[in-house]
Amino acid sequence: MSLRINAVVPDFAAETSQGPIRFHDWIGDSWAILFSHPKDFTPVCTTEFGAVAQLSAEWKKRGTKVIGVSVDGVEDHKRWGNDIQTVSGSEVDFPIIADDGLTVSKLYDMLPEDAYLPDGRTPADSATVRSVFIIGPDKQLKLSMTYPMTVGRNFAEILRALDALQTTSKHGVATPADWTIGQDVIIPPSVSDADAKQKYGEYETVLPYLRKTPLR
Repeated sequence: MSLRINAVVPDFAAETSQGPIRFHDWIGDSWAILFSHPKDFTPVCTTEFGAVAQLSAEWKKRGTKVIGVSVDGVEDHKRWGNDIQTVSGSEVDFPIIADDGLTVSKLYDMLPEDAYLPDGRTPADSATVRSVFIIGPDKQLKLSMTYPMTVGRNFAEILRALDALQTTSKHGVATPADWTIGQDVIIPPSVSDADAKQKYGEYETVLPYLRKTPLR
């Protein structure tokens, strides 16, 4: 299957470094971020897990659960956690899914249905397991992005995108390029000028279809 924005993400049961989960139940009423990796004990992925661990307080502030997935087993995940803490200085306080059977990787369209892990495999055998999925409390996919193995993900951007998603969901607005919290938002074209003034107060008309307003 191909995942689309606003589609309900696949549910699954899995073993993790913190015990078994049922994914939709684990999400509960929270926002969630699922980020995937092709193999444990790889250099770029180790720095990425460290970046996520360092942002622990920021995820909690936004009511967001984070969970990793890598195509290795639970014991490898636990041992890898020590390396991640050494690199980042932060404890890995989130679960890592053991996807050695490739169930999650295939459900989330990161690998083809006939993919398998050969003996003596390398990260190249699961190189496309490099995606980030931001999921709403309604279990719908809100954003996805995929990186190559050689390029570390920018988790500051993922945090910024999460802020934008939560803001647009709560206030019924849109956000412009490079938007960060505190900046003006965009009034959707579907809102009339009269309704916009009633709902948002004064606003700036940049173009007939581009109206900006601060959130009050």
